[in-house]
Amino acid sequence: MTSQSETDRPILSLQGIKKHFGGVKALDGVDLDLYPGEVVALIGENGAGKSTAVKIMTGIYRPDAGRIFVAGEEVEVHDTRDAWRHGITAVHQETVMFEDLSVAENIFMGHLERRAGGFLDWKGMRRRAAEILRELESDIDADAAMNTLSVAQKHMVEIARALSHDSRVMILDEPTAALSQAEIHELYGIIRRWQAQGKAILYISHKFDEIFAIADRWTCFRDGAWVGQGRIADVTEDDLVRLMVGRSVAQLFPKPEVTIGEAVLEISGLGNAREFDGISFTLHKGEVLGFYGLVGAGRTEVMEAIFGLKPIDRGEMRMNGKPMPHGSPREVIDQGIVYVPEDRQHAGVILPMSIRDNLTLPLTRALAKNGVFLNDRAEQAVGNRFRERLSIKCASLDQKVSELSGGNQQKVVIGKWLATHPGVIILDEPTKGIDVGSKSAVHAFIAELVRDGLSVIMVSSELPELMGMSDRIIVMHQGHTVRELARADFDAETIVAAATGLGRLQEKRHA
Repeated sequence: MTSQSETDRPILSLQGIKKHFGGVKALDGVDLDLYPGEVVALIGENGAGKSTAVKIMTGIYRPDAGRIFVAGEEVEVHDTRDAWRHGITAVHQETVMFEDLSVAENIFMGHLERRAGGFLDWKGMRRRAAEILRELESDIDADAAMNTLSVAQKHMVEIARALSHDSRVMILDEPTAALSQAEIHELYGIIRRWQAQGKAILYISHKFDEIFAIADRWTCFRDGAWVGQGRIADVTEDDLVRLMVGRSVAQLFPKPEVTIGEAVLEISGLGNAREFDGISFTLHKGEVLGFYGLVGAGRTEVMEAIFGLKPIDRGEMRMNGKPMPHGSPREVIDQGIVYVPEDRQHAGVILPMSIRDNLTLPLTRALAKNGVFLNDRAEQAVGNRFRERLSIKCASLDQKVSELSGGNQQKVVIGKWLATHPGVIILDEPTKGIDVGSKSAVHAFIAELVRDGLSVIMVSSELPELMGMSDRIIVMHQGHTVRELARADFDAETIVAAATGLGRLQEKRHA
């Protein structure tokens, strides 16, 4: 790994960059230096200006003021091709691929290679694509169609596309969102090879364990302004949180003192032929019940089955002591159970619709005059109530949900279902992809829900979140529940061991 010294010169440097959108200051004089062989973590809440800075570096936006330097020379980055020419490429959180084209075609899309005479060099591009994939230690076939790949494999193709530009600066924006733990460690290995090659890496993530595992330095933006930088070795997680949002880690998990009441939802021996079996648990009034497991453990599949989105071959469900027939989501909602899915953008909200229309979507029958025309005044009242209750940051309720930050989109999803007055709310990865401040707001709202007497099932891959918010945690492995822990017994090593199957092996040895 190359280390920064007094004589090092940044490969890429932003100085005093400003960007306005109308009357909103997206960036207000920010600085950023990226050195060869070094990983810099860019941290900040949603809306802090991180994405705007990335778009300026990659030529999508032009700055209103400020200067950009590449290897000490001032440059102007007019478009993406200019960024590529200067050796700057980005791997974005949401992969944009041409599903019907091959892996090789996707890797070279936008800069197709040509032979003498102007003909496309398909053979050369396939060969080069295969070389890049081997460099990434990936077994993906360069000739495979993109629509045959998994989400994680598509993400690897996105990284290969960035490498096809012979980049000096690699920008990774939430690169692990779709990756398993094993794939995350493979990515770390790739990043360390880039460091050894002298590339500069900008790493954007909301996950502090990743930042402390891979970064050398940190830079923090807040409300469009630069607020500090330093070495990762010299700070704690609490230090970074205070810089980002002005509050401590202890305030992120506001676990309320709630008296746990009677059984609300009882699940017994639930199973289907392919995805899970023998699922049994009881959820009580005012309880937060956490579900933990690695990718493929079956957590989401169980929740979708409870909500009526997946088949159930065996088992029973009871709500408030009464048998609950397994039917459609509408029937489940009528029983008082709602589900906030992991993929909020595709399954949780309708992005082109307004905030008000999304918030009142499950209530269309109740809000319709004579069962035909929607009552605009009643719709507005519902929208205003949940905008205030959830502190949704928006210009108005007529604003499209697609224009909101990830955290505020999540609030709209939660508000939509709370408007139905449920007894049980299932939250699947409720803080995935949102910043620390928005996470804190979601956690505070979960605490408010249980104080109001609701019962919460929370599925999360973030162990500190589950341990901070749950009364009990159920661990799943390969479609089975393998461990249940009360809050007093929470232990990270025990939970992870159970999730990997190690706990079951140990129990068998001691049996």
